[in-house]
Order: sequence, then C-alpha cells, then structure tokens
Amino acid sequence: MHDHRRLGRELNLFDTDPLIGAGLPYWLPDGATVRHTLEEYVRTAERRAGYRHVYSPVLGKRELYEISGHWSHYSDDMFPPMDLGAEQVVLRPSLCPHHAVIYRSRSHSYRELPLRMAELGGMYRSEPSGVLGGLTRVRAIQLNDAHVFCTPHQVADEAQAALEMIRRAHEALGITPARYRLSLPGPGGKYVAAPAMWQRSTALLTAVLDRSGLPYEAVEGEAAFYGPKIDIQVVDSAGRESTLSTVQVDFHQPERFGLHYIGADGAKHRPVMLHRSIIGSVERAVAHLVEQHGGAFPAWLAPVQMVILPISEAELPDAAAFARRCAGLGLRAEIAEPERGSLGSRIRQARLVPYQAVIGAKEAAADRIALRLRDGRRLDPQPAGDVLARIGALIDAHSTDLWDGAACS
Repeated sequence: MHDHRRLGRELNLFDTDPLIGAGLPYWLPDGATVRHTLEEYVRTAERRAGYRHVYSPVLGKRELYEISGHWSHYSDDMFPPMDLGAEQVVLRPSLCPHHAVIYRSRSHSYRELPLRMAELGGMYRSEPSGVLGGLTRVRAIQLNDAHVFCTPHQVADEAQAALEMIRRAHEALGITPARYRLSLPGPGGKYVAAPAMWQRSTALLTAVLDRSGLPYEAVEGEAAFYGPKIDIQVVDSAGRESTLSTVQVDFHQPERFGLHYIGADGAKHRPVMLHRSIIGSVERAVAHLVEQHGGAFPAWLAPVQMVILPISEAELPDAAAFARRCAGLGLRAEIAEPERGSLGSRIRQARLVPYQAVIGAKEAAADRIALRLRDGRRLDPQPAGDVLARIGALIDAHSTDLWDGAACS
C-alpha cells in the first residue's frame, strides 16, 4: 500500500503551506476533481435513497453545543469560542446539532417518518499538531453526514439500509473494509450517563449486525458520547486503523432538543436520531483511495479518464475533435501531443489514466480508435462512437471494470 502523503503530492492532488496552517490542506485541480466526483456520487446515492439535502452554518452559538452535549463531553476537541457581542459562537465539531434544530423548526407527523436529512458540510476539530498528517488527520473536515429521524420501530430497517448504501459505495470505490466494529461505551465520564438508553440503543445495533450476517467485533471505549456505533474500519499504509463509514443510534439528542412527532394517536412522541455516513470525511476517504489504488482510481473517479495520443502532428486535428466528443459526453480527456516525446514515452507518462486512445493515420481516416487500457490490455481499432459509448456506460454504472469483456490483446 502507498503513502498518500507522498503520492498525493506527486500526483498533484493536494498540498499544504505553513502560511495557511498545519492540518489545513488545499486541493489542487486534479484533487478537486476527485473530491467533486466523489461528493456527487454520494449526493446522487442519497437522493435515490430518499434523502433530502440541507445546508447549515459552520458556526453555532455555544449554547447549541451545551444543549447537544458536545460542550460537556467533547469540548477538548473543539476550537475555543469566539466573542460576538454578548454571545459566544463556536466552529462546529459536528453537524448533528444543526440538523436536530432544522428538524425542530417544523412540526412533523408519523406519516412523514422516516425523515432523511443529508449534508456534505464543513466541521472543525482542534487536533493537536503532533497527530496531524496529510488528509487523514486535519482540522477542517468536509463530512458526508446524514441523520434519519424515525420511529423506534423503523430504526432497524433504516440502519440496515444505511449499511447497504455503504456496501455499494465501497464496491464502486474498490474498498475492502478491514473489519466491522460495534463501538460501545467504556469507563469514565466521556459518555452520557443513561444506562437504560445505552442498553436499548446497543441492543438495536447488535440486532442489525446479527441480521446482516456481517462479522463484527464489540469494542469498548469507541462509542460516540451519545450512543453506540457500527464502524467500518480501514487500514492505512502504516498499518493504522481508522473509521471510514459509520451508523449510529442516538436517543440522547432528540430528548435534549425536545424533538417530537405527532403519532397516529394524536399525541407527541419522541423520534430516534440515526446518524449515518457513507464515506465519512472526504479527506480521509480520498487518502484511503490514494493508498488503496496507488493513484490508479476507478475510471469513474479518475481526474483524467482518457488521454488521447496522436502519433504525429498530422493527427492533432483529429485528436482535438475526439477530445471535444469526450467532453460533450462528460468524459474528462486530455491530449498528449507528440512534442511531449515518443508514443511509448507518452504512454508511460499516462500509466495511471484508465484509457489511452491512440490515433494514427489509419485511425484518423476511418474515425476509429486504437484503445489501450491502463492494465496493459490493447483493443483492436474500433469506431470512436462505439468506444465512447462503452466507456460511458461503465462510468455511469460506477464500475471498477475498465472494459466489459470484449476481446483484448
């Protein structure tokens, strides 16, 4: 496995600058393309699963986090409050209090539940300088976060559906989890003191894991302060384990914020808040993908999906026309001009690009493409339109396959 801190900079995905600050990486154009594509995948998957997206501020009054419990249980990881007149505001360490307030802003009937709310939003953690590194430990985080407000009887099905969303995302990204963990509370004052609540929420997640058939380990001391979690763990190039995706049950914040819905009996009832993240933070997800694939991302995620290789200057107009066709279909393509070196040299320079389209005099005359795949396979010249249609179908399907089974040499 590769070290994303080195390879990410070599591939011009991200970098840092002391003038901006430690733990605050910036994204270069290719990295921004990967990030944007990943975010759009998540948003589309969430919309198809019935989630509605919101935006919420990255600041909140200190009182908001006092109500949620973050201030008393998590303030060591938060940035200091800022005085704003007679009030104090804080850079948020989490999105869930904001979503609880958004839910509370409108009345809800049991017929609306489950209500699925999602946001790709910024949050901030006051990480010590000694633990910062690359994209895995940062101070400004873009989190793929969602909260499902549901009845107690809907929790198991919603958690199961979240696990299936995570499984499909991992499949599309070529990610193999290291293990599944049931994260439970441990000793000490880090956790909300409500034994009955913990027993109930732990039983729910245990039942979900048992029903799913996934192998898992129960680990004490890894729960959120408000509830247990199903954590999907990955391992980095140094053998360090971290959480990539998560599903959490929370009875605490609905009570703290006074959330309710009107039941079939006309009375007020307390919803359950299910926290769910498909890929966790975008930063950590990209770091893991760089290390997992060595920069050879799945074709749908690659910053450049097609490199066009005219054999000589004479084929440059045809290469430009093919690049325009690629762009028209939403395919990210670049031309590697003959002045960059020999054909072999240009192919080696583009070794991480999924598709390499070679255009010589014969191909130009017949509107055909001699396609090379990143894994070394070579296809016989084919009509350019057929090549683009087949690649487009694989990318639209978020497939990890480079080709769909046609004969290659």
